[in-house]
Amino acid sequence: MRKSGASNQLATSNQELATAQQTAALIRTFFETHAAAAILEHGTLLFDMRSAQWSLSTDHNRCTLHLWSEERNLTRRILSAEARGSNLRLSVQRFGQAKPSTLDLVAKQERRLPTTRDAARRHYLRTLERVLVRNFPEWKPTGFSTAMDLERSFGPAYARGVITRGQQAWAVLGVGPEESAQTIDGVLTLGILWLQLCRERAMGKHLFAGLRIVVPAGTAALTLARMAWLNPRIAQWELYELESRSEELIQREPADHGNLKTRLIHAPNPDTTRFDRAIAQVMELVPADARGLVEQRLRSSTELAFLLHGLEFARAVLRSSLNSFAHTLEITVGAGANETVLDDGNRDALRALINELFKRRRPEGDSNDPLFRMQPERWMESRLRTSLEDLDEALRPMPVYTQVPAFAATDRGMLDLLGVTDGGRLAVLELKADEDLHLALQALDYWIRVRWHARLAPHEMVNPLQQHGYFPGLALSQEAPLMYLVAPALRIHPATEVVLRHLKPEVEWHLVALDERWRTEIRVTFRKHSPKG
Repeated sequence: MRKSGASNQLATSNQELATAQQTAALIRTFFETHAAAAILEHGTLLFDMRSAQWSLSTDHNRCTLHLWSEERNLTRRILSAEARGSNLRLSVQRFGQAKPSTLDLVAKQERRLPTTRDAARRHYLRTLERVLVRNFPEWKPTGFSTAMDLERSFGPAYARGVITRGQQAWAVLGVGPEESAQTIDGVLTLGILWLQLCRERAMGKHLFAGLRIVVPAGTAALTLARMAWLNPRIAQWELYELESRSEELIQREPADHGNLKTRLIHAPNPDTTRFDRAIAQVMELVPADARGLVEQRLRSSTELAFLLHGLEFARAVLRSSLNSFAHTLEITVGAGANETVLDDGNRDALRALINELFKRRRPEGDSNDPLFRMQPERWMESRLRTSLEDLDEALRPMPVYTQVPAFAATDRGMLDLLGVTDGGRLAVLELKADEDLHLALQALDYWIRVRWHARLAPHEMVNPLQQHGYFPGLALSQEAPLMYLVAPALRIHPATEVVLRHLKPEVEWHLVALDERWRTEIRVTFRKHSPKG
């Protein structure tokens, strides 16, 4: 019994050490990749990593992060690290305190000091009111504010208020030129929520005709494209650009989606025979009983990725040789700063790393393990790619395309999943593993692009999507695509349904809520659909 207890204690100690080292490696990779990162605590800037310094230790089976700068010094025990896009969220514990808190490691951070930022927002608020009075002289601005209202998702980046004339009213929401592109792009979601709140509060005192949105000059393109698909029977929708220096207000008409500038990347040839040697070498590194879990995904005609539950762990690239038509094969294991070229000298070490990945990234794994938690949306995507009929019986199980690159103007987007119904109608699927205020309009972005590419011009005989290699041999419908929004039931933001209800009837949407244990089993807990007609 003593021997068994000591053995278990040693195994536990080794596991804790491995976890601490893995967490430290994740943080170290982040700092090495993002030299200009920032550290936030509850949204407040603690460290600008361009001037701060850091160190990590895994002594006593604990991952400890030490940060210091001229302004402050901080040491925290790291309990876990969760990747959120290009950022990291750390669950940390202050020494001497039992309750954990969080630190956010942000790759790109607002660099203005809070006082400067707040002053800029107050200045914009006054400018916006002044411009509204000058351009709408018969209307009276009322209640304009940038006050924080977390319950309703309103942050201080958005100036909001009302203009009235007798019983008539418009909801107004503006965003200043100092704000980030992401904040400006989110203005329509917040505008719809603001209009609804204004109507709820009016209690018959005012009749709200609609919403007026004001964005900085030159930033209206995305909002215009989205606004074209809002229902004019629910409200009038107006968009303006404000030139900050001249204070000139220019109205932009909702975008003519027929002129949408967008293009697709051609679907790679599904034939992978040219990668046979690479496939054999990578699969030899994978545990024999888990080789059926490996996903092979062609990124292009010269690049093949190997994934486990949506997480890429190896890659094969055919590189052109100088002065020759021949190709050389390069296989790498890992990603980012940890990407390592496979050779005979490190084969055993990389095999051990891959074995560790397969041991820990499994549906019944430890939910606090960084390898389990990484890229949850890609994991969801890999599960649904082979289970579309569980979402809707009308969806064909094949073909289905994953991470389809689509371009609109200079913006590159990735469609999570693109499928088709038994009747040949295209289906755009946007997936979210975590709560996202902007889910509805992000899904709409992809729906707009696919709708554009799916339409036949009068002179065309072949669907443009099929010209790019998608859905070969199928008879595709000319109906507008279906739009599916899929997320765990407890992670669907309340704003999602509000925004969906404001879309035109032509946008046929399906909101699908999954059981929280979707990694183990795809089970739909509820579905909601757009109204008929």
